[in-house]
Amino acid sequence: MAVLDHGPEVRLRNAFQAPYDDAIAAARTCYSSRVIEADEVTDRQRENIGPLTFQGGHHTVYQHATFEFSLSGISRQLVWCFLHAFPFYNTEQQSQRYVRLDEVRAHVPPVLGGEARAIYLRAVEDAWAAYRELTERLKPVTRRILGELWRLDRRQNRAFGRNVEREAEKKAIETARYVIPIACHTAMVYTVSGIVLHRIRRMAEACDVPREAKRVVDAMVAAVERLDPAFFGAIGVETLPEDETLERLVAPPGVGDHALAEAFDKALGGRRSRLVDYTPRAPEVVATAVRHVLGRSDLGDDEALELVLNPAHNRYRLETLNVSTHAPLMRALEHAHFSFRKKLSHSADSQDQRHRMVPGSRPMLSRTVPATVDVVEPELIRDDPGAHAVFREACEAAWEARAQLLAVGESPETALYVLPNALAVRFEESGSLLHLLHKWTMRTCLNAQREIFDASIDEIHQVAAVHPALVRHVGPPCFVRSGHIRPRCTEGDHFCGVPVWRSFPDVDRRI
Repeated sequence: MAVLDHGPEVRLRNAFQAPYDDAIAAARTCYSSRVIEADEVTDRQRENIGPLTFQGGHHTVYQHATFEFSLSGISRQLVWCFLHAFPFYNTEQQSQRYVRLDEVRAHVPPVLGGEARAIYLRAVEDAWAAYRELTERLKPVTRRILGELWRLDRRQNRAFGRNVEREAEKKAIETARYVIPIACHTAMVYTVSGIVLHRIRRMAEACDVPREAKRVVDAMVAAVERLDPAFFGAIGVETLPEDETLERLVAPPGVGDHALAEAFDKALGGRRSRLVDYTPRAPEVVATAVRHVLGRSDLGDDEALELVLNPAHNRYRLETLNVSTHAPLMRALEHAHFSFRKKLSHSADSQDQRHRMVPGSRPMLSRTVPATVDVVEPELIRDDPGAHAVFREACEAAWEARAQLLAVGESPETALYVLPNALAVRFEESGSLLHLLHKWTMRTCLNAQREIFDASIDEIHQVAAVHPALVRHVGPPCFVRSGHIRPRCTEGDHFCGVPVWRSFPDVDRRI
């Protein structure tokens, strides 16, 4: 089956009609006795106020305008290393967990030709063949586990049996995708403010896929210019050339240090995520902040922490709408801070990084991926000899294709595209208790991606060892809501079938 690559398709779905005038009007409002409207802006104000505010660093006026794009035909690697690598965006992306990849659709760098192109295309096609084989091998495995969890042998409902079949296939493709290359196409709705669009235009080449990023961002900018030529024509700065980016100047692309990766793994001590730093007096600091928010000097530390953390007292924790940053009391949790060192697959980290308020310093893969196979292998694959053999063969073939591309003179950034979703990503990640609380609630659910679930369990256990009072009421929604509100599970028809609330954090997750 041939590789399909139609190149990036960029469409401006929705936008302000006059984004530049809107920014000028917002700036004028700061010095007016009333709110200024966009249709009141004059030519002189466009010429003077726009450049003055932009060059002076007064950029909030360009944040009001919002641009919603439809993006397709872009690589997963572009999304991970650039479009999702910072906090200030919103996106809804096609899921590899739930969408079966029947067609071979992947980014093929336009610079490839001759022997290099043949190596690249063969590597992508071979990866898809491994994906199809793994899917078929894993279906009976996932069906058996789900059947045991859901006690299928005791049920007479045929519709329920069909549901198990559907879920078994979903779990199979969710795991098989680990061999799909990071060049794989994806599609999304991507929304940013005007100032963020200016920033990503400037920094498009400061990433692991500078050519693809520049091509996509240029198309986004061109779409906005067709709507309002002044939004970039009157202000802004050009893309920083790749050879002038800090990352290129201090560490040119190349094959990574295997010894450094081994040292990182050794430091994890067998965990997916290891606590490496935290606020030493976090419980006292949070409790004091609670007293100051409420004006109650009578509260002891334990009472104050229970008020903000225990769902029996803090009803905000029972809501599915995350209102924590809007709640004066819960903002006291911002003062407890935790840093983790962690290792996830490229696939899992693509989901983990969506928790934008728990940011990480993710690696430049074009500088850090070693010459030998370096992956995270899912347990479902590892525990099945046939699936394991297919997985290892696919990973070894991907690394060999990367080596061949480098040998014929292709850049490390281009050669990276053929590596699989299973590629190991090592990084540090930090967040306040406020935002970790939301993340741990969502990612300790059994429907959460397995690697992120395991990392979250690691993190909760380690925080409990140093500050037990802070995580006494932490767990999945069913655990947090149990005894306080119904339904316990917020997943509806997607209930995992396991009464986790009875035993958390002691959970034996099988799939």
